[in-house]
Amino acid sequence: METLSSTEPHYIRCIKPNNHLKPATFENINVLQQLRCSGVLEAIRISCAGYPTRKIFHDFLCRFCILAPEVFTERNNEKLICQKILDNIGLHGYQIGRTKVFLRAGQMAELDARRTEVRNKAAITVQSRFRTHVAREQFLALRMTSISFQSFVRVILACKLHVFLRKQAAVLHIQKSYRCYFAWKTYSELCSSAITLQTGLRAFGAYNEYIIRKQNKASICVQACWRCHRDHLNYLKMKRSVLIYQCAWRRRIAREELRKLKMAARDTEALKVEKEKLEEHVEELTSRLSFEKNLRIDLEKSKAREICKLQATLREMEQRVEEAIEMHERELAKKAIEEALAQEREKITVLTNEVDELKVLLSREREENSATKSALVVVREENDVLNKKIVVADASMEQLRDTVTRLQESLIEGEATLLAERKESDAAKKSLTEAHVKNEELFNKIEVAEHNVSIFQDDIQRLEETAATLETSLLSEKQQSTAIISQLTEAQQDIQVLQKKFADANKTIELLQDSLKRCEDSTTTRDALYVAERQEHGQTKQALSKAQERNLELLRKVDDSEKTLNKMLENAQRLEKHATARESLLLKTKQNLDCTTKALTEARGRNRDLLTSFEDSAKKINMLEDSLNRLEECTAEKDSLLAVERKQNKTTKEELANAQKTIDELVHESQQSQEIRNQLEDTIKRFKAESTARDTILLSEKQAHETTKKVLTEIQSRNEELIKKIQDCDKNILELQLTVERLQENTSTTEALLLREREQNNATMKAQAETQEINLQLLNKLEDVETKIGLLQGSVQRLGDNTAKDTLLLSEKREKDALKEALTESEYKNEELLIKTEEANKKGLRRTWQLLWKLKDKKMKQSRGPLLKLRRETMHYLRKLGIANTGPTSFKILSKSFK
Repeated sequence: METLSSTEPHYIRCIKPNNHLKPATFENINVLQQLRCSGVLEAIRISCAGYPTRKIFHDFLCRFCILAPEVFTERNNEKLICQKILDNIGLHGYQIGRTKVFLRAGQMAELDARRTEVRNKAAITVQSRFRTHVAREQFLALRMTSISFQSFVRVILACKLHVFLRKQAAVLHIQKSYRCYFAWKTYSELCSSAITLQTGLRAFGAYNEYIIRKQNKASICVQACWRCHRDHLNYLKMKRSVLIYQCAWRRRIAREELRKLKMAARDTEALKVEKEKLEEHVEELTSRLSFEKNLRIDLEKSKAREICKLQATLREMEQRVEEAIEMHERELAKKAIEEALAQEREKITVLTNEVDELKVLLSREREENSATKSALVVVREENDVLNKKIVVADASMEQLRDTVTRLQESLIEGEATLLAERKESDAAKKSLTEAHVKNEELFNKIEVAEHNVSIFQDDIQRLEETAATLETSLLSEKQQSTAIISQLTEAQQDIQVLQKKFADANKTIELLQDSLKRCEDSTTTRDALYVAERQEHGQTKQALSKAQERNLELLRKVDDSEKTLNKMLENAQRLEKHATARESLLLKTKQNLDCTTKALTEARGRNRDLLTSFEDSAKKINMLEDSLNRLEECTAEKDSLLAVERKQNKTTKEELANAQKTIDELVHESQQSQEIRNQLEDTIKRFKAESTARDTILLSEKQAHETTKKVLTEIQSRNEELIKKIQDCDKNILELQLTVERLQENTSTTEALLLREREQNNATMKAQAETQEINLQLLNKLEDVETKIGLLQGSVQRLGDNTAKDTLLLSEKREKDALKEALTESEYKNEELLIKTEEANKKGLRRTWQLLWKLKDKKMKQSRGPLLKLRRETMHYLRKLGIANTGPTSFKILSKSFK
């Protein structure tokens, strides 16, 4: 290969077709062997594998400059122009040398096919534009005539309609007034009939109600009289039966009393012995009363001391509450402490009420003591009376022994006195028996009370021991509560720090959202720029179509060619300005993209910092949860201890209740055991006071625990809220990241679309350059065309009108067919372009409609002048050819094809 590439082909090979030397006969095998031996096949293969077509830059540009005319606007070398043409076409595998372009096999044919396509499209667009212009002028003329005729017809129809409407309005007014009169008449009749019916029905109903009420009243009076008579008869029957029963019962009681008095007269001696026992018992009772008085005095002193102690404890509790208030600075703690103070004040009021009740009980007991004293006095008086009666009885017995005869005379008086004495003796015996029974019961109860006192003393010792343990437990709980409070303060400080971090995170999130909004605004501006560039691209396409139309006009009119060239140059300058503006806008968009990327990197860094801070806060929250769990365990242990203490207090309370019951029974049953009962009640009250004080302390501690629990629950709720907020922040961050990714994708798509638009703009610029070259070529050919036009005009004048019309109709039909094909192709292209634009600009359409309409209005205003000129020139040309006089049918056909 190196040797072949070094050599140059300067020889000719001759090949023998056959060995027989006959004409028109080929032996393929011999020919192939000769070609192989001579190396021709290898050379052909090498040339095919390499670059068989080779052209100089000038020849290549002269032939294929149509494919990319926009390249010629730039001042570049022929080599660069050839390379840009091949790149725009999309060929691969070519090579560019110093003076030539090297193409592979088949690429030259592809370039020629592209060239023919471009030329055919240009011719079709020129023809379509001219035909549309002609059809438009004819359509406008016919439209003006039709509008004038339609306006005249509408005026006549409007006059007729006005008359008809006036008549219809008059008829409606008459009908309305008649119907109103008829409806009012029927309505008044209905109202009067309804009123009469309602009055009759209401009168009938009222009369029925009156009769029913009258009957009910009469029946009630009859029933009342009957019931009164029945009840009176029953009352009389009951009264009689009660009187009979009372008489029988009193008779029975009187007989029993007579029997008892007779028995009492026999037992006078036994009364003396009982009298002595009663005196001894009264002395014992007086001694016990003095002892109880002393005990009461001691109890009152001890109560005063206990009240002082309670006041001191209350002062200590108030001091503790004040310390708790100083410890808890927040409003919730203050509220809890105020509630505790209120509860303690309520307890104090309860204690004061209990003290008042105790005072009332003391007054009652004093009254009972006075009652017992009065009863003792009565008993002594009765004893005195009994002694006197015994003396009288002894005297009467001596008198009876001495004077039996006198007794027979005074039997009636003696029986009466005996009856009275028997009654008194029976009463005395009853009182004595009752006193004996009560004394025995009191002795038994005293023994039981002494046993209970010993039990109570043991219970008091136990309670004192439990109080000591409770005080120690209270001290430990206070220490734990102080530790819990310190932990709570630390937790609150941590929560404040977390809240500050959360506020900073919210601020950063807001900044990110602002940056995202800016990015979205920048993307919308980019979309708007993209739409504006697309509009400008469409405008450039329109300008190109106009330029092609003007090229056709240049073929027919030489005078207007110079004007159209100037306009094309102005359009080219505008396009260059638009291109520079687009480049500046693209640079601005790139700068905005750089700013957005920087903001996104900063936002990502902030998000990472936030994530680290959130992780630290989560760790702290876990630590707080562990501490809270520990506190809950401690509170559970304390609750168990308090439950045990409550059980013990319940047992003590039950024992105290039992003791109270036994004491109440002793009070009701005996008057002698009041001192012991008072002592026991005092001791029980002391125990109650101690238990109430302990209960108050326990309640205060419970309240403290409840406040701590409330604070813990609040902290837990705050922690949960913070966790939720952190999760929301994470969600917001994820959404922001997603929006950032979407914006990046949108920016990438917009950049791709901008690149496409740039390529399309480059293609349009190439087409414009090709049109400029075609214009130069056409200027050279215009002189020849003018001469041909003169000859054609002479020949047209010679030909008849009929031949001219036939040729024009045939040309119009051909032009219509071409227009239809061009319109279908343009519709397909327009649909593809619309689909692309809808996919690319769904987000920016709403914001860019107004700009589009403004730009369209401006462009229409700018393009109205040359369009009117074109219309006038085409109409003048058609009139010369005779198409304007063909009639409305051809104009309608042209308008339909134009639509």
